[in-house]
Parts: sequence; C-alpha cells; structure tokens
Amino acid sequence: MTRQLQKPTILHVETVARSRLFAIEAVDLAFSNGARRVYERMRPSGREAVMIVPIVDDHLLLIQEYAVGLESYELGFPKGLIDPGETPHQAADRELKEEAGFGATRLHTLSKLTLAPSYFSSQMHIVVAEGLYPEKLEGDEPEPLPVMRWPLTHLMALLAEPDFREARCVSALFLVREWLREQGRLA
Repeated sequence: MTRQLQKPTILHVETVARSRLFAIEAVDLAFSNGARRVYERMRPSGREAVMIVPIVDDHLLLIQEYAVGLESYELGFPKGLIDPGETPHQAADRELKEEAGFGATRLHTLSKLTLAPSYFSSQMHIVVAEGLYPEKLEGDEPEPLPVMRWPLTHLMALLAEPDFREARCVSALFLVREWLREQGRLA
C-alpha cells in the first residue's frame, strides 16, 4: 500500500507556448519539504479522447494510420477526441464509423488511461465495440485508413508486429484480453 503524500502547492502557472492542439505551461511548485521546482506540462485542448477496440466475428479490427511523430504508418485501434456534448460511447461510435466504416450496437468501457501524466494531462477512455454493422461517416482523416482483421485466437501475437507499438494500444490489448477472459470468451 502506498502512503498518502501531501500534494505540492501550485504557486504560479504561466503559458509559455501554444498551438492549436496544446498549451505548454510552466508550473511553479512548492513541496511540503520546502523544495521548489518549476515543472513543464502540456495541456490538451481540454477534450478527452476515446480508443475503440472493435470485435467482429472473433476478430479485432485494427487500422493503419500515419503517425507523423514517427514518420511511419502504425497499426492500432481507432481513436479520436470526444466532441463537446458527446459521451465517450457516442464519440466511440462516431470515430469507429469515421475510421473503420462500422457502427456498434454494444459499447463497453474498460478503463480510462493517462499518458505520461508527469507532463501531459490527457485522458483516454478505452471502449470495446461489438455488434458491428457497416456504416461510414466522413472524418477528418486525410486518406482512407486500411482496416485489418486480427483473430482473437492470436491476440497477443500482435505484440510481435513491428508497427503495433503505441503504448495506449498495447495497454488496450491487455485490458481487452482480461475482459474477454472474464466473459469466458478467451482461455
């Protein structure tokens, strides 16, 4: 069990840079032991995100999407921002239609993850989508995203794929494996 720590006092926050997606803030902190530090953090546009793990016919659906940070195409699950007024499930269904060309009749939230919380305040809902049916919505992707089926019987073999390496996708894979086991659908 971890011991309860006293959060540092925020003395001052200053935005030092801004883009259309992020603001970088300098945060002046005073810790309970008297130490002071200035941390930097990225603040997203204020919206949370959703990642969808679609399951159809005992297969996962994955997409290939260009990742400019790595300058390569990456294999992963559909994902996107939650629009104002949307619930995570509404956003999951919309993003699934935009990126993979399917809607879902059943959505199950598995978890809510953070990414590098020491520097980044973004949160992502991990949602399983089932009862899929074909439906395509126009999205903001600059090109069509290839959709790939991956058998549930070889679920963890995805970890050996060289273009399946995004940490949130890997986390979602483990979460869905445990969820499928709880459902009695995976040994």
